[in-house]
Amino acid sequence: MRQPISILTFAVVLIGCVACTENDKDSNEGSIKVRSTADACEVSAAEAPSGTVRFEVTNDGSEVTEFYLYGDDGLRVVGEVEDIGPGITRNLVVDVAPGDYFTACKPGMVGDGIRAPFTVTEG
Repeated sequence: MRQPISILTFAVVLIGCVACTENDKDSNEGSIKVRSTADACEVSAAEAPSGTVRFEVTNDGSEVTEFYLYGDDGLRVVGEVEDIGPGITRNLVVDVAPGDYFTACKPGMVGDGIRAPFTVTEG
């Protein structure tokens, strides 16, 4: 009776391993670079294909900052990364559909931030 259980266990483990894929979340290859300062929010691209988009946000300012991706209405938060201290880089990874968006850096974590239009194309 033990053999069927062992075969079943082996089959479950094998199926689980077949579904395994390498997922290097630390890789920043293909990231959209964002440089935030006290008076600027420099985004390296104004558009990206739909799907998973990674923003690599670096705070080159002297105050803590935040970075947001807003929907087309400029109000709906699609994704955000907060509490980015001076000299720190953090990633925002979002899954986005085609459409119009806005990026925003918020130096000092106050106000509407420094905004720019961002377009997601058919991927």
